[in-house]
Amino acid sequence: MDKEKVIKLLNDALAENEALFLIELKFLPDNKIYVEVDGDHGVSLNECIRVSRAIEHNLDREEEDFSLEVTSPDVANPLKVKRQYKKNINRIIDVKLNNQTKIQGELKNVLENEIELAWKTREPKPVGKGKVTVVNKAIIPFSDILETKVKIIF
Repeated sequence: MDKEKVIKLLNDALAENEALFLIELKFLPDNKIYVEVDGDHGVSLNECIRVSRAIEHNLDREEEDFSLEVTSPDVANPLKVKRQYKKNINRIIDVKLNNQTKIQGELKNVLENEIELAWKTREPKPVGKGKVTVVNKAIIPFSDILETKVKIIF
């Protein structure tokens, strides 16, 4: 399998739609090629088909047999690249840190090396009885993140 040729064909196909970006490319045993792409506004089935055809039609099955899978990310899978974080600004995410701490909050910003989360909690009033709603914020470096998933809200 000419991996360099596959990578060039994939990059050319993605360049035709600048909203698309690569999440993962794997060359698996038995000449299986796995491509996962995402888009700033999601990925349509037609875009997956277009990318698949751009690769498949430029490889020779007579020369070497292969299988190709082009897919979009599963909503249940963790975020893998920074551009996925950016497209999910203002959504609720679950972040699991390297120390196993879990934080759920609204993704407010994505910076070069970190993300900014905000969430509300009910805390006792400083004076008197009752509780007050407090907005908490956290800056979390990417290096501290083990896994991040977008919370699905119906």
